[in-house]
Amino acid sequence: MNYRLYYWAGIQGRGEFVRLALEEAGTKYMDMARTENGEDEMIQLMQSAEVARPSFAPPFLQAGAALIGQTANILQFLGREHGLAPQGESGRLWTHQLQLTMSDLVDEAHDVHHPISGNLYYEEQKPEALKRAVHFREERLPKYLGYFDRVQDKAGGKWIAGRKLTYADLSLFQIVEGLRFAFPRAMKRLERKFAALAGLHDRVANRPRIAAYLTSNRRLPFTNADLFRHYPELDG
Repeated sequence: MNYRLYYWAGIQGRGEFVRLALEEAGTKYMDMARTENGEDEMIQLMQSAEVARPSFAPPFLQAGAALIGQTANILQFLGREHGLAPQGESGRLWTHQLQLTMSDLVDEAHDVHHPISGNLYYEEQKPEALKRAVHFREERLPKYLGYFDRVQDKAGGKWIAGRKLTYADLSLFQIVEGLRFAFPRAMKRLERKFAALAGLHDRVANRPRIAAYLTSNRRLPFTNADLFRHYPELDG
């Protein structure tokens, strides 16, 4: 099946979690943000009265006649279709649960630099961001990373959700990458405590298809117009 991925142009954002799964699967897909009218088409699909089941926001994936929205939902679909999730129901539910917990972490990381509203510039909410950053670095981030590190350690193998790589491993790699960009000083301190998590990150990075993707022009760089942003004053 040929896929069309719809997301905002010029940023990794939440669309990157889907891109990583598509790249690891080795399946053909069109990143519509790279096409001339892709973003306009994306907005039309969200707003058109003719679309029976529109997505509230990107990313969403066109797979045949289906439009599948929400990152975790898309990954659940791709996991089943391309062997990126366990075969049994219990394993699939566990992988989905891990992904939903990662979604919570991603939201909290975003809200560090936009604690009041996404419609305001960072500079308009900087005092609140500085307060939020302390709480995130000292309480929330260690709690999340500690949880995933324990789960990886208990898994007893290379991957977090079972004996084989799943989309949860790909997503955790992306989260570590994003946090290293946004909070390099905090992550340097925290990663000393979480060796299992750092090891998983490196194993994903060395997957042949992922390694090729990371060095290609398909992989967009992190920027301060994205989900993960680096403001030195927020890094402590």
